[in-house]
Amino acid sequence: MAYATQKLAEEKVFKDPVHRYIHVQDQVIWDLIATKEFQRLRRIRQLGTTYLVFHGAEHSRFSHSLGVYEIVRRMVDDVFANRPEWNKRERLVALCAGLLHDLGHGPFSHAFEHVFDLDHEYFTRAIILGNTEVNEVLRRVSKDFPKKVSEVIEKTYHNKQVVSLISSQIDADRMDYLQRDAYFTGVSYGHFDMERILRVMRPQPDQIVIKSTGMHAIEDYIMSRYQMYWQVYFHPVSRSAEVILRKTLERAKELYHAGYTFKHDIAHFHSFFENDVQLDAYIAMDESIILAYFQFWMSEEDAILSDLSQRFLNRKLFKFVEVDPSKDWEKLIRLEKLFDQAGIDPNYYLVMDSSSDLPYDFYRPGEEGERLPIYLQMPNKELSELSRSSDIVDAISGKRRTDHKLYYPKDLLHEEHPLHEQIIEIMHA
Repeated sequence: MAYATQKLAEEKVFKDPVHRYIHVQDQVIWDLIATKEFQRLRRIRQLGTTYLVFHGAEHSRFSHSLGVYEIVRRMVDDVFANRPEWNKRERLVALCAGLLHDLGHGPFSHAFEHVFDLDHEYFTRAIILGNTEVNEVLRRVSKDFPKKVSEVIEKTYHNKQVVSLISSQIDADRMDYLQRDAYFTGVSYGHFDMERILRVMRPQPDQIVIKSTGMHAIEDYIMSRYQMYWQVYFHPVSRSAEVILRKTLERAKELYHAGYTFKHDIAHFHSFFENDVQLDAYIAMDESIILAYFQFWMSEEDAILSDLSQRFLNRKLFKFVEVDPSKDWEKLIRLEKLFDQAGIDPNYYLVMDSSSDLPYDFYRPGEEGERLPIYLQMPNKELSELSRSSDIVDAISGKRRTDHKLYYPKDLLHEEHPLHEQIIEIMHA
């Protein structure tokens, strides 16, 4: 029997709080899960610093990746199985892409990427195509199979229908993380009727569309996404922790280039500080490594590195005020000068952070970040862009919400500080 079609002697199942069970029948999938690169995802939290706000948010990229795989499996094995518009030969590449789509995420994901100018999608492809256990498993299917899986994740695969299962405005990735993140944070915003959405999905050439009778389930999904972004993903306290994480890593990098002698060897960070990150070093980096170094750095002689490290580990976070960069730029300049006078480095202790989200956007050719719309299949089989039929979606289409906050250490600006009143007055003006 060819490896691509080889089934396990007995189906394996993972107990899962979101999908109840995750079913594995294919030898390829079972072997991929066992690779060291996939097991590494157990040591990468799905929500980065959010566990410092929602204490239950300790779930990993590993569990999310299994969840995405399971939703794709249900799509291709149950929903699309007998539909002529779905090519059954694409089944395995869709399953593998769903399972491996987050393989390249680094520790604390986006904050880590920001400091070291990295791209997790690049490393996902590098792991799939490089000298790795994952690549070795995929090559057992065929020599070009790793390239196919990589192309699905890169969104360049010739069959856009397969790509849309993993990456679109309504895909397996979003459907899992909204429900999973809602479950582990304990909020109610991220819940929607996935069973209904799966039932009304219809494969079409180059895309997946939604039967018009399922429009209200899609509305609920989009509003759930909107609420999760502003109530969980962009939570201001979580962003404070992310700011401190970023600044801690930036301080360590600055000290390294200044020739500072660290008390503990920083072997894991050498290639990151030198902007020459090799695949082996990237795979070896996870959140347990970051947290261990933060423990070491708490005892460093550099006051800023020591302070920022203990703030993150002990949750002594920055406070924040709302700002409008277009109007408050003079205020920001004055605050920077006052922080300097107060002996508080504004590069590390006065930080602007912005968040922005577009809950639903229809296709606008040539625009940055353009997205394919969600189409409804009407009773006459014609397709209608979602916002044309839904007043709810139309009301939020193309409307980007942006939020700016200025983070600072209120505890350092105690009332006895000679510049306290002046700084606080400007801060809240």
